[in-house]
Amino acid sequence: MSLEKFSKETTLEMRKKLIGHSCRLFFSEHPMKIVRAKGQYLYDEQGQRYLDCISNVQHVGHCHPAITRAAAAQMDLLNTNTRFLHDHIVHYATRLAETLPDKLRVFYFVNSGSEANDLALRLARQYTQHNDVIVLDHAYHGHLTSLIDISPYKFRKLGAQKEWVHVAPLPDTYRGKYRKGHPDPGQAYADTVKDLIEDVHKKGHKIAAFFVESLPSVGGQIILPEGYCRKVADYVHEAGGVVVADEVQVGFGRVGSCFWGFQLQGEDFCPDIMTMGKPMGNGHPLACVVTTQEIADTFTGNGVEYFNTFGGNPVSCAIGLAVLDVIEEEALRRNASLVGGHLKELLLHLQRKHTIIGDVRGAGLFVGLELVKDQAQLTPATEEAAKLKEEELILVSTDGPWENVIKFKPPMCFSIEDAELVAEKIDVILLGNPTPHTTPNKLSKRKFIQIYAHKLNSFTCCHVTQNPRWLPVSEQLNTTAIVCNSTNITIIQTN
Repeated sequence: MSLEKFSKETTLEMRKKLIGHSCRLFFSEHPMKIVRAKGQYLYDEQGQRYLDCISNVQHVGHCHPAITRAAAAQMDLLNTNTRFLHDHIVHYATRLAETLPDKLRVFYFVNSGSEANDLALRLARQYTQHNDVIVLDHAYHGHLTSLIDISPYKFRKLGAQKEWVHVAPLPDTYRGKYRKGHPDPGQAYADTVKDLIEDVHKKGHKIAAFFVESLPSVGGQIILPEGYCRKVADYVHEAGGVVVADEVQVGFGRVGSCFWGFQLQGEDFCPDIMTMGKPMGNGHPLACVVTTQEIADTFTGNGVEYFNTFGGNPVSCAIGLAVLDVIEEEALRRNASLVGGHLKELLLHLQRKHTIIGDVRGAGLFVGLELVKDQAQLTPATEEAAKLKEEELILVSTDGPWENVIKFKPPMCFSIEDAELVAEKIDVILLGNPTPHTTPNKLSKRKFIQIYAHKLNSFTCCHVTQNPRWLPVSEQLNTTAIVCNSTNITIIQTN
């Protein structure tokens, strides 16, 4: 089968005529025509391979065979309206529930993160009988009218903030009001929400919900300070509102150490409503809202049936189950921790070399590199960040209020070699030299093992191959154990 129906030039011309111009392409000045993909790689019509650091949607890798098989098999058997009784939806809900605190047990399946957040807003308002919403500055929660209203990233461009929407400062400990040197930035930023609630009450309004991305992405790959969400939750609950955690960007193990981003805030924090989406179906439209029994009962009690024609259909749930299987079977959370940690170490090394790198932050394979013109004023280096997007073989994007944060949210199969190639290319660009087409350092595995020697006890063993992947104990067949200290590496066969 031909990978192209039209030439690139024809496709681009047809798109300009037929597709709304507000639907923008990546790298719009010099768009690529992508015709196939595999794992963490995209290929254009000429066969050129690109390393994909953008696609958090293709969570377990582009065109993963297990996902393709699950979709095709279920499509061949049944795909019907979700109001027919079927095993998949309850099986999938059970599997998701196993990853969540006991408090979150009632699921509503939808088709997109925007649908999920819109439903979360309805749930919050029905339960609290309040109307107003608090959001973080620069937040993005979706493209529906209701969600543009609560997304400063969008509504500031339109010049229209609704009176029922209240914006709290983004808890940015690099360039925000309370920075890394502050003794308790989590408490300080939480108190700004408390002050905002008091102002809302003075106006005679009441808070329905506090919406928060568990790790703000559009805001610049922000890691929320310790304790922030728990303290904010206390203030919101005292005001009669609920907390909605938006996991659409960062859920399903991307942060490595936890399955959900909100869990980075500790076991003493759990949202009242959580939304999930993008990575859930590995490219298939699948999203969900999960909440407490009490909130769900109130929603049911309004007397209006809720149904979603496609949300939670048998094919979607079969794909969702397959994604969970791959995350577990291929130990992708471990991979996120190890490869993401290594990527951060490489970028921190570059920070010591290039003063334009102001901050390196992240968790797992959710990493941000902030560029600044000077270290004192933190003037955003927007133009310089844009140049990094021009590297022709590595696809990255920028975000943050000034578009000066290079963000990394690649498929979870991203490898050590990929991380080192990214760092190498960034180094060359920042040095202002032509980009050499080189292969990763052959010593990368040894360096990686040394950096993470202190973590190896929890991983036990690994394949030493061209593309190393950390394996669960059940897969330790003919593998190699690694024992090392700061200076020596011993390789022991364990078959």
